Amino acid sequence: MSNRAVIAFGSNLGDRLAYIQGGMDALLDTPGTGYVAASGVYETEPVGGPEQPSFLNAVVIVDTQLPPGALLERAHAIEEAFERARVEHWGPRTLDVDIIAVDEEVLDEDDLTIPHRYAHERAFVLVPWLEADPDASLVGHGKVADLVADLDSSGVRRTDSELREPV
Repeated sequence: MSNRAVIAFGSNLGDRLAYIQGGMDALLDTPGTGYVAASGVYETEPVGGPEQPSFLNAVVIVDTQLPPGALLERAHAIEEAFERARVEHWGPRTLDVDIIAVDEEVLDEDDLTIPHRYAHERAFVLVPWLEADPDASLVGHGKVADLVADLDSSGVRRTDSELREPV
């Protein structure tokens, strides 16, 4: 059985674009996981946490045979491969890989909440997601387009960069 998953990538240290591209490539190298769509790359101001450099963010939509818990393990392995250090909550990072939604799944466990607990209020997730899937809805919150319309997205700026699609 395949699940449609929305995955957000962010980076604000080092070669940010290379980290996001590498993270997407690693995700798509996961057996049973296939590309559906990706947003462009957005530059965004940090939300919460300490003072830090701006982020690059993108959203990738995949079909995967992994259940949510295994997808989370894969996301953490990808972050670790790109030397993500969890030193400070919401601190700077080489690569952040977040599961935003998996189909219509609702899950609230110690280590995984689906849909993502803050997705509905984060323009840096919703704006790229809307680009990747203009008809998207977030379980429990409604259409992504309506959520974006209700948020201040002035700090979310589309760059000229694009993620390479898999061949």
